[in-house]
Amino acid sequence: MRAFQTISLPSGIRVFLMDSISYITDEAREQVVVSGSHGGSAAARYAIEVKPLLVVFNDAGVGKDRAGIAGLVMLQEWGVAAVAVAHTSARIGDAQDTWEHGVIAHVNARAAEIGLRPGIRVQNAIMKLRPTCK
Repeated sequence: MRAFQTISLPSGIRVFLMDSISYITDEAREQVVVSGSHGGSAAARYAIEVKPLLVVFNDAGVGKDRAGIAGLVMLQEWGVAAVAVAHTSARIGDAQDTWEHGVIAHVNARAAEIGLRPGIRVQNAIMKLRPTCK
């Protein structure tokens, strides 16, 4: 798999698959980013700079004090929808696997507002998003 790939959906939304959230650029503003990165605060800082419509992370097993998903709360404070897939559903560091097999395990409030919830496959959830969700 390439470390970075773009998929254009019929809805007009672009999905950026990136094995590391550190690859994010302004091109992803108000689009969807599916990363292979953990959802911790360090990873969230990259997304805060760009403000995508939605960011997908891996929960990395959640970790001590929920460190593996702490970034979801940070992104909520900036109005960015964020979810984390279960580490048992997709390989950490592999955006393609997250896109193809990831199952949402954690959502922030903004993600819930646009219809995302635990138990849904990432790809299915994203395919239902519409640009008006912004």
